[in-house]
Amino acid sequence: MLLPSLQLLTPKTPTPHYIKFRTSHRENIRYLKAVGIIDPTVKPRNLPSPQTVDQVLATVNFLKSKGIHDQDFSRLAFLCPQLFSTNFDASEIEPVFDFLIADLHASVEESRGLIVHCPQILFSDVEYCLRPTLEYLRKLGVEKLNEPSKQKAFLLNTRVEKLRAKLRFLRSIGLNYEEAASFCARMPAIFGYNIDDNLMPKFEFLVNEMERSLEELKEFPQYFAFSLHKRIEPRHWHLKQRNVRIKLNRMLLWSDERFYTKWK
Repeated sequence: MLLPSLQLLTPKTPTPHYIKFRTSHRENIRYLKAVGIIDPTVKPRNLPSPQTVDQVLATVNFLKSKGIHDQDFSRLAFLCPQLFSTNFDASEIEPVFDFLIADLHASVEESRGLIVHCPQILFSDVEYCLRPTLEYLRKLGVEKLNEPSKQKAFLLNTRVEKLRAKLRFLRSIGLNYEEAASFCARMPAIFGYNIDDNLMPKFEFLVNEMERSLEELKEFPQYFAFSLHKRIEPRHWHLKQRNVRIKLNRMLLWSDERFYTKWK
């Protein structure tokens, strides 16, 4: 049985090397333990058979040919253990690599970063999920989608309907389509926020308690990125007690030390 582990040291050299199938079974087991695909504490009687090891190594070599490094395997095995199951066929995920290179125009290293941040993207259908999402985001004006960041990886793996829900929210609070699209392009992190638990409470506080206008929000969409209870509320009440009113960006972007020193 293959048991992934995240508590393994990565090999000393980052340079990918391919495992030869004529290597002894014991050496292959040792390698799979070292990269975190097999739990190093697994008992000998529970180790996979030579046939299973060969299947796993075939997947490992395929992923290496696509730019994945040894140090990435423990995370991939933990988050997507099905990658290293006996019935997995690497050809099933090849279209995703093709999409990242041809459609997203990501480099091999950028593709690697996106996959490591969000391994689940490997199991998304290109035609019905990834490509429509990419086209929708580009239409909104979201840039640098090939950036190998956690945000961009999860954004690419988000279904279009979920993205549209955020645009509907922005339209509901008074933005027209062009303004809502620009808002999302400037702060794509908004697609990861829950409407009922995050966006709406912040908007209601902005309008009802802070008495701020929609124009101020359009100038500073990053307002939604700050914690309501840890940042927005405390600083608003602190300024209100001193009869001070400043722009949202100055209120929220400054560090605690700078903010509370300026307005003691």
